[in-house]
Amino acid sequence: MIQQNDEGLVKHLAKQGIDDKMVMGHPASLFVLFFTEMWERFSYYGMRALLTVFLITELAKGGWGWSNADAMTLYAWYTSLVYLTPLIGGLIADKLTGYKKAILIGAFVMTLGHASMALETVSANFFYLGLVLMILGNGMFKPNISSMVGQLYPNNSSKKDAGYTIFYMGINAGAFLGMLLCGYIGEKVGWHYGFGLAGVFMFFGMLQFYFGQHIFGKIGVKPTKVTLETAVVDSVVAKDEEEEKLPSNVVRDRLIVIAVFMVASIFFFFAFEQAGGSMTIFAKDFTQRSLSGSSGEIFKWIDAALTIFPILIVTWVLYGLAKKIAKQYPLTIIFTAISFAIIWILGGWKVYKEFNAVGTEVTVSWFQILNSFFIITLASSFSKFWERVWNPSGPVKFAMGLLLVGIGFVALAYGASEIPKGAASASVSMIWLILAYFFHTTGELCLSPVGLSYISKLSPKSFVGLLFGFWFTASAIANLFAGLAGSLIDKISEEHGLMVFFLVIAALPIGAALLLLVFNPILKKMMHGIN
Repeated sequence: MIQQNDEGLVKHLAKQGIDDKMVMGHPASLFVLFFTEMWERFSYYGMRALLTVFLITELAKGGWGWSNADAMTLYAWYTSLVYLTPLIGGLIADKLTGYKKAILIGAFVMTLGHASMALETVSANFFYLGLVLMILGNGMFKPNISSMVGQLYPNNSSKKDAGYTIFYMGINAGAFLGMLLCGYIGEKVGWHYGFGLAGVFMFFGMLQFYFGQHIFGKIGVKPTKVTLETAVVDSVVAKDEEEEKLPSNVVRDRLIVIAVFMVASIFFFFAFEQAGGSMTIFAKDFTQRSLSGSSGEIFKWIDAALTIFPILIVTWVLYGLAKKIAKQYPLTIIFTAISFAIIWILGGWKVYKEFNAVGTEVTVSWFQILNSFFIITLASSFSKFWERVWNPSGPVKFAMGLLLVGIGFVALAYGASEIPKGAASASVSMIWLILAYFFHTTGELCLSPVGLSYISKLSPKSFVGLLFGFWFTASAIANLFAGLAGSLIDKISEEHGLMVFFLVIAALPIGAALLLLVFNPILKKMMHGIN
């Protein structure tokens, strides 16, 4: 069976004119996308890790000294628009530019965005211009690189899910390293250096993709009349082969279930996306981040391991790719190798600097790396658990995700229970933030990949793309509400206490989870056999 699947993959690659060299049993072209996406996520999450803490940091320390409410309002609109523009970017690529050109345009615009943000010391207008460019560039980049991953495999390939898993690991590796290094340099050296560093790697990601784009063959080329006609024929054939004629009531019921899942996802991401907002404020002002003695030494070793091992792993992936395509695409490997050399230098410098520091102060942005770390370490275990131990229905998995993200905020509420009303600072143990990120990540693994899977399975094939677009729209709504809710942190804390603020955030997803459990039998019936 494996051999047959490999033969099918090779035939598909040949039909598309894609280089058939393999790395770890997958097309080498997948890993070009892997590194392109890795550097884009490095840039996005590196900047996001700094955004709120930069805005609320005192003027004397190089920040803008904004109030928490103002910073959260800007964060709300920025993150929501980041999830809205991919709808437009995907349409532009489909009709005008093609995926490859859209990715390059998006990467270039985001590079300009980072460069503009790095000039915030010259004028505040550069900072705002940078945010706008980041939003627009992300819209062109994000939906189209994911589409290219799917087209590397035939629809019936058993390796397609594994290919997306590898790609997902690239996303989290980039997010992890971006938050770790940009956050550290921004807080310890200078904000504009952190913003600028994120752009450097976006630039290298663009170059390695540009010089390796021919490896993708016909995938992602600018649409022409011929390619559009071919796409129409292929879609008709695929529809005839894959989709049976369903009764209207079945289609209606399944669409209702999708709508329920999307509404539930809003409650989840409303809480989950507090990471860059109210949880960042809690880390900065209310968490004990100065460590001494044995606790400081232990943290230094943990932080060193978290810095070096991920870089080592992705370097090994690059080495595997270089062995296959270095002769044919030397500049792709050269530019990626240069970026990795810089990463190694920065990582080594960071570890050296911390081990030689008199005291240990954990950066505010450090806590955000925990989500990516827990995903990388727990994702395969969750997959095996669903497969071998217990595989409940989609509504139950969604409910579990909502409950877990709520429990994370219950942990934060308990940690904040001794903080007086209206307090401007405190020194709560960092264990509560670590626990919160752990529960949030386990909740994400129950809900996020499951949601994408069920949209794919429940949607009529004729407009599955539209429903995926609505899924991103739901994320945009959630991000907006998350930021606006975070802007109320000071007001609620002054009147009722910080514990109450976190309990309110926890109550919403937990309430949604209980409703899903109550209606699970009805929703399962409305799925009409989809498990």
